[in-house]
Amino acid sequence: MPTPLIPHHPLTDDDIRLLRSEVSGPVYLPGDPGLAEEAAGFDLAVVRRPVAVVAAGRAQDVVAAVRWAAERRVPVAVQATGHGSVPCDGGLFVSTRSMRGVLVNPERRLARIEAGTRWREVVDAAARHGLAPLSGSSSAVGAVGYTLGGGLGLLGREYGFAADHVTALDLVTADGRLRHVTADAEPELFWAVRGGRDQFGIVTAIEVRLFPVTTLYAGGIYFTASSTASVLHAYRTWAPTLPESASSSVALLRLPPLERLPEPLRGMFVVHLRYSYNGPAEEGEALLAPMRQSGEAVLDHIGRLPVTETDSVCQDPTEPMPLWHQGGLLRSLDADTVEALIAAAGPQADVPPLAVEIRQLGGALSRPASPPNAVAGRDGAYCLHVVGPLLPGLEEALPAAGNGIVDAVKPWSTGGALLNFCSISTPEETAAVWGAEDHARLLAVKRAEDPSGLFRFGPALCDD
Repeated sequence: MPTPLIPHHPLTDDDIRLLRSEVSGPVYLPGDPGLAEEAAGFDLAVVRRPVAVVAAGRAQDVVAAVRWAAERRVPVAVQATGHGSVPCDGGLFVSTRSMRGVLVNPERRLARIEAGTRWREVVDAAARHGLAPLSGSSSAVGAVGYTLGGGLGLLGREYGFAADHVTALDLVTADGRLRHVTADAEPELFWAVRGGRDQFGIVTAIEVRLFPVTTLYAGGIYFTASSTASVLHAYRTWAPTLPESASSSVALLRLPPLERLPEPLRGMFVVHLRYSYNGPAEEGEALLAPMRQSGEAVLDHIGRLPVTETDSVCQDPTEPMPLWHQGGLLRSLDADTVEALIAAAGPQADVPPLAVEIRQLGGALSRPASPPNAVAGRDGAYCLHVVGPLLPGLEEALPAAGNGIVDAVKPWSTGGALLNFCSISTPEETAAVWGAEDHARLLAVKRAEDPSGLFRFGPALCDD
């Protein structure tokens, strides 16, 4: 499982005409103007060779596309805004980027989010009511895909993963039905999709809880390369002392000499501390004091921020590029871990341009959701994420260096990973992310809902 999908026959002009007649949005074939733009993802290294691309404008378009594909035994991939960068070779590519909309219910503190909506739209809509979603470090990321993969944001240690606060979702399954999935109506499917991402169908909308947060004491500090050891060792002792209302991460960055970067950062190796505190600024500042004294700061931009401006904390890249990335979970961050990380990725390491981030977990991120879901990684103390631009000439050197960094801290690894922060393709890698019990449960749901493997792109959720 899944069994190979063998088309009944090569697709004909009549097949395509029928597909176009059943959806309201455009249908693109290979070579058509507009196909590349509609199927474009943030990660330009992902190559797609779909038999067709459906630009869905509504849930019924998704229903029609899935039914069409199922009847012809053509596998289906889905992508909204592109940060997920899903591969699709020989399948029907369903783009939901046009399905955008947010409906906030301030009394119930809920938001209904359509499949193609980015976090920026949700954050702004919620902020008008003094509320905030559990969005990530970049508001340009698609809200639905991020959430279905778990969703780790600045409020995570206090409230948990974004997927923990999904109350309902609309899902088109392999049988071509649009189903309203909740804990009461379809408990196993509801468990699996919240954390299992897009292996069980195409989500057309989700309903999520919002939280009464309007501002954070947050931002970042860039430290010099010479401060790497002192900052990382200070961080490993400081982070465990933080309350759950505080979140932190630290990144080793080899920055390019780009004009859009502030002068002190261009072309430099820096250590970037990212920090947020949901509480009074004076408390947040007092908690931060040991790290402010841990090294020589190049830039310090931590202060009171409205939730609509929290993109400035991590300052994630915004331009699409070819990427390589990998990640894992650490059970601890001790002195030996730090020394291994410095040796593999510090300023003296001979590696291509890479960003190496350690994100603090724990708190509500370590506790089971209610109702439970399939989000992996609750046993990790820290998330490791290694990412770099896969530029011409680095096709071999970058993955080799990145995997070397992951291997360097493997003695402290849990063996697992957060789905949104790793690259997995084999059944063995998939099983390692979830662990034996949850992986077996996911397989059972997959067999029940998609026995032919219509949705087979992405994590390899199969027996062999």
